[in-house]
Amino acid sequence: MPAKSRFTRLDAFTKTVEDARIRTTSGGIVTITSLLIVLYLVWGEWSDYRRVVVHPELIVDKGRGERMEIHLNISFPRIPCELLTLDVMDVSGEQQTGVKHGIQKVQLAPAIEGGRPVDVRALDLHADKQADHLGPDYCGECYGPPAPATASKPGCCQTCEEVREAYAAVSWAFGKGEGVAQCEREHYSEKLQAQRDQGCRIEGGFRVNKVIGNFHIAPGRSFSNGMMHVHDLNNYLDPSQGSHTFTHTIHHLRFGPQLPDDLSKRVGGKTIAWTNHHLNPLDSTEQATDDAAFNYMYFLKVVSTSYYPLGWSLRGSSIDQGDSSDLVSIGQHGLGPDGSLETHQYSVTSHKRSLQGGSDSKEGHKERLHAVGGIPGVFFSYDISPMKVINREERTKTFTGFLTGVCAIVGGTLTVAAAIDRGVYEGATRIKKLHQR
Repeated sequence: MPAKSRFTRLDAFTKTVEDARIRTTSGGIVTITSLLIVLYLVWGEWSDYRRVVVHPELIVDKGRGERMEIHLNISFPRIPCELLTLDVMDVSGEQQTGVKHGIQKVQLAPAIEGGRPVDVRALDLHADKQADHLGPDYCGECYGPPAPATASKPGCCQTCEEVREAYAAVSWAFGKGEGVAQCEREHYSEKLQAQRDQGCRIEGGFRVNKVIGNFHIAPGRSFSNGMMHVHDLNNYLDPSQGSHTFTHTIHHLRFGPQLPDDLSKRVGGKTIAWTNHHLNPLDSTEQATDDAAFNYMYFLKVVSTSYYPLGWSLRGSSIDQGDSSDLVSIGQHGLGPDGSLETHQYSVTSHKRSLQGGSDSKEGHKERLHAVGGIPGVFFSYDISPMKVINREERTKTFTGFLTGVCAIVGGTLTVAAAIDRGVYEGATRIKKLHQR
């Protein structure tokens, strides 16, 4: 038997001759309608195939020895910059006292004058810190403690700032520098007095170990006294220096890089759960008090969060290359060249109390008592969650799924159209026969 005959017997799509076909007006209408429906449904299937969604996953965070960045912008309208100190410490034993790298202090005019930023250079307390006008043989006295390791001239305290560092190294209170030649020469006390009604805005970022820890903004230089972390509060509590309080506004506080604007616009629709929840809950937080001895505490739960764009692969990515946070500048850590993003979300609870103790009767909680003592300031204690959220860009379906959907649309639509056309034709034929009788 010829090969053509063998395949002919397997033909499941039998044909009718042209003379046996009947074309009707209703059939043409059904055909055009079905084609329009097929085009509409295929376009919807194509749009669905091209749609990108963010698929969240929850896994155990297996990172080790990592670091993370903290970015803040906080205003203190009733305390000058000279009295504010930013300290960081964690459970690993690492401490960063008087953090300056990556942090900028912006002096603010008094609140009654609008609190506008003031030129820092014009009011720099340590503008004469290099003491260039002194003779080459000059060696300033440190007034008791040994010279600090960072002194410009070994064994000497050439400036008021170096004397203050020497006092802090041995846990001595410094005050306004009365009787210290370097401070009197630099008019430290007068400049401090001139700033007593000013405010301060602390902004910038710094890196910490990704372990449980805290950072706080408190008055005076910090030092260790035995096993305790204390601050020199003399100038802060001195009535002649004005009425200082820790009234503050948290303009912005985040852990890790912020979601880029272009990415927010691209995937920030109402259907994207991550971008709606990836907000910083402490942003625009305001707290006010008239009590100088007042303490604000914020307890944060930090959750590692990753964003992987469409087509992202672990091989060759920043994660595959390990943690290189010390090799990039502040603000760039977590931003991968492949478009990936390693950041953190956090939740927060807050607590505030007067250091003089007492109850919360003013707030309607007489049964709630506060302990006496502590350090005035704003404290942030953060805990690291063992879980990690991964947000991965994915297409809603594969190309194979798209082809399957197209076939289903074409086959299903034509099948239904054929059934409708057959029903219309049979109905019209029977009605015609009834009229002919």
